[in-house]
Amino acid sequence: MAKIKASKGAPYARIVGVGGYRPTRVVPNEVILEKIDSSDEWIRSRSGIQTRHWANDEETVAAMSVEASGKAIADAGISAEQIGAVIVSTVTHFKQTPAVATEIADKLGTNKAAAFDISAGCAGFGYGLTLAKGMIVEGSAEYVLVIGVERLSDLTDLEDRATAFLFGDGAGAVVVGPSQEPHIGPTVWGSEGDKSETIKQTVPWNEFRIGDVSKLPLDSEGNVKFPAITQEGQAVFRWAVFEMAKVAQQALDAAGISAHELDVFIPHQANERIIDSMVKTLKLPETVTVARDVRTTGNTSAASIPLAMERLLATGEAKSGDTALVIGFGAGLVYAATVVTLP
Repeated sequence: MAKIKASKGAPYARIVGVGGYRPTRVVPNEVILEKIDSSDEWIRSRSGIQTRHWANDEETVAAMSVEASGKAIADAGISAEQIGAVIVSTVTHFKQTPAVATEIADKLGTNKAAAFDISAGCAGFGYGLTLAKGMIVEGSAEYVLVIGVERLSDLTDLEDRATAFLFGDGAGAVVVGPSQEPHIGPTVWGSEGDKSETIKQTVPWNEFRIGDVSKLPLDSEGNVKFPAITQEGQAVFRWAVFEMAKVAQQALDAAGISAHELDVFIPHQANERIIDSMVKTLKLPETVTVARDVRTTGNTSAASIPLAMERLLATGEAKSGDTALVIGFGAGLVYAATVVTLP
């Protein structure tokens, strides 16, 4: 039997650059209220959301990703040609194939980087970060670009009172590179498929294509609704508050970090009530900076963690070298949490 030679990469990996892109259009709650029976006060009290960004026709999944990635690459101080792989987490690229990652890799000017998409909903950034770390340590890439990007406005039912106000658009990206010391902790991740119906697409694409009106939801004017994301709000809230706090604690334990050693907490920006509950359950001290990008960006699914990270660093609320706990959770139900050193 022939002996296969093993590749060898860096001892460890770390995030070396971060970038974000938010669409130019800012949408206040008043616009959402044109279609649902609610109030600005109700939306803010239930979610913390005041505004969100919605993309225009030119701000495609690929275009937003290129903008965010260019900033991340510049922040890392490397060239696009040094990127060995591009991982894109998204659920709103409407072409089944090819992967949008290949288009992004080409537009950025990478040297034929490996490129692929993943679908892990709001936990997608954590999944991508874990894959990137593995690539660098294994030796298949020196630098990996991880992108979370969504145009959730395309999958929002503006007449659904439970979700119409939640979603926004945007792209966040990080460059992961080699390190001599561990700066990305062990990932605690998993899925609970028995609860997958709590967050889902209203109509599968094949049923929408067939167009049997008797099986499709209609809007207030009797028109067939485009497939959208729907959720069982209370069930998701309970799961996120009680179960994800446990996962976050497991990630801290796996990294050998206590809550009092943390500098920053960057949870998925789903809902400020969930964030507040997790902070309380984890007993985070007041010295820990907590990301609350949800207030002005809304829930951007896979993009929410890197966008929140980028804003904290840009505003000076967090600084390079800070220790941060990140956790994403969403449709599937899937989750991923880890402790990282900020770039």
